[in-house]
Order: sequence, then structure tokens, then C-alpha cells
Amino acid sequence: MIAVVYPQFYAVGGIARYIDSFLSNIAPGSPPVTLITGGTPPSEAVSYAGVEIIHIGDPGMDRAGLLGWGLRVRALLRRMHAEGRVRCVNFHAPPLIPGLLLPPQIPVVLTAHTTYLGMSGRFYPQRHFESQWSASSLTVKLAMERRLFATASKVVALTEQARAEVSSYGYKGPITVIPNGADTRNFRPDPAAAKTVDVLFGGRIERRKGSRSMVELCKALVRARPAIRIVIVGYGDDDAWVRRELGPLAPAVQLAGKVPFERMRDYYNRSRVYASTSYYEGLPGTCLEAMAMGLPAVVWDFLFYRGLVLEGQTGFLVAPNEVECMKTQVLKLLDDPEAARRMGDRARQILESGYEWRQLAPRIMAELESAL
Repeated sequence: MIAVVYPQFYAVGGIARYIDSFLSNIAPGSPPVTLITGGTPPSEAVSYAGVEIIHIGDPGMDRAGLLGWGLRVRALLRRMHAEGRVRCVNFHAPPLIPGLLLPPQIPVVLTAHTTYLGMSGRFYPQRHFESQWSASSLTVKLAMERRLFATASKVVALTEQARAEVSSYGYKGPITVIPNGADTRNFRPDPAAAKTVDVLFGGRIERRKGSRSMVELCKALVRARPAIRIVIVGYGDDDAWVRRELGPLAPAVQLAGKVPFERMRDYYNRSRVYASTSYYEGLPGTCLEAMAMGLPAVVWDFLFYRGLVLEGQTGFLVAPNEVECMKTQVLKLLDDPEAARRMGDRARQILESGYEWRQLAPRIMAELESAL
């Protein structure tokens, strides 16, 4: 009855993790769901109760690949709709091209994880990073996005910031805010774990994710505490520059690169503080998981963190680019383990009460059912 469409479900990324968490927590008795995706399935088959998975080739990441994949999905959905097998499509963006090709006769609930307005840095009154796209390329992306929003029956946004971004495109339909979350059954701290990592960073290594300010913060922390132990988990298009800058700081700074989801719990368990210098997110899965694992968080003060990182309760919000202030707050937590533990405990409580996937999945399903 409901088709969830996302081309790169088997990639290591936040949207794939979000969809996996949703499908894993669908309640018994819910309408049947079909996941339509691409790529090569892992050697160990993935399955979910009440969910059919259909693979349609490898979409690739370029425009031609996404266009071809989108056309094949369009044909499949039209056939399934004619057979009465699909009555609603849940499309996750970005990417945009397959969403623009969805059959117009099927209601679309669009889950907007991020927007190009936000990813280009143009959403904020103050520019914190430069867009990776040229002006002409960005103009095309914004026009495509505006068209995609116009075709949606309703939009699910992850944060109030995302709601504001979608509204800025002129979208007049209903927008429901349902946050990203974490499964606290899987992300549960081990009190016996040895804390061998002082500060943990996790996420894409890109300029809009604050890769350059992360390097500044790491250097400031090492200058203040030469024996500090910092681990950075992630990869991205700024990876080479970050490695060149931070390589000389080993062993104080360890660059772990791409890490499978299942290994992240070990990093969280061994860490004392989670830090992020990201300028733009949907609602970052690594921060949610770290807080579920009982870690206090120190992050830039952006709207997408509000309600999750509570000042002085679950961590600290620092004015963007105030590297010295962020360094001070991180060291404050390292110097006061009892305060860090209290904040970490409160962080897990916040996750259990408002960001638990067992609670979020039924809310998402209700939005999808309402479009049937």
C-alpha cells in the first residue's frame, strides 16, 4: 500500500540509516510497505517484518544514472498503482531527480532531510560556509527542489529549521515536524567500558559540516592538552585536507575514516564527550546516537540542535565559529567527569522520551496512512 523510494539505501549515510530505523520499528498491523531502492544488496540479506524490498539496478550518483533509475521506478509504480498494490509514495530527498519523475496520480509524502538552500549556506542571514555549487548549478537545483515540493501532498521535516527552509520555497501544503531518532535498545551505554577516547567527532568531512573549524578546534585542544585523545569518524570531499592538517597531531588525533554502523557503538562507549562543528544538518544521527549512549554534546548553536542539546543539561551550545569557547566547554566536561556523567544521563533521558524510534515510527506511519 505504501512505497518508500530511495535510490541509495545500501550506502553509508544518514538517510539510509533513517529509513532502516523506520522500517525496523513498524508496528504490527500497519499497512504493508514496499521499499524501492537500487544498488547491490549486502551479502547478508536485509529484511523487515511486513516489508517487501524491490531492487532496481544501480542508480549511480550522476544525473544520467538517477534519471534512468527514476524512469524505471516511475514505470514500476504506475504498474503497481494500476494493480492496486501502491496508494502512496514516501520519497526521501535529496536526491531530487527520481522524485520529479514519480507518477502524478499517486499521492506523495516527501521526507525533506535537507534542502539545497540550507546545504548551500544561503538559509542563514550570516554565511558560515561557501556553497560547493556554482551559481548556475544552484539555481537549477533550487528550481528542481521547488518543483518537487509543489508535487508533494504533504512534507515531513526533521526540525523546525527544516520546516522554515521548506516554507521559504513557497510550499503551502501541510508540513509535519517529526525528528530523526535513535533506537535506545541498540544504543545502550556499557558502564564497564574503558574510556579511552576523550573527544569524539562523527559525520561527513565536508565544509558545510564544519571540517575546517573542526581542525581548528582539534589543534586548540591539543595545544591545551597534548595528551588528549581525539577520534574523528567519517569521510568526505574535504578528507585529504583534514588529514594533511591533522596528520602531524597523531597520536593525539586519530582519523578513523569510514566506520560501519555496527562499530559505532564501540566508539561511543569508549568516549567521554561528543563534539560537532557542523554548520548544517537535518538532525544528525551521530549526535542522537552519542546522546543515547550517555555522552554530553558540545555543538554550534543552530536551530536544528534546539530541543536536543539543552544548554547545561545535555551539553553546551556554542556560538558558531567561537572555537576558543568550544574548546573551553569541551575541557570543562573532561575536567568534571561527574558533571559530564549527569549531562550524559539526562541526554539519554531526552532521547528515550522524545527521540526513540519505537515512538517515531508510528508517527511517520500515521502521516503516510493519512495520504492513502
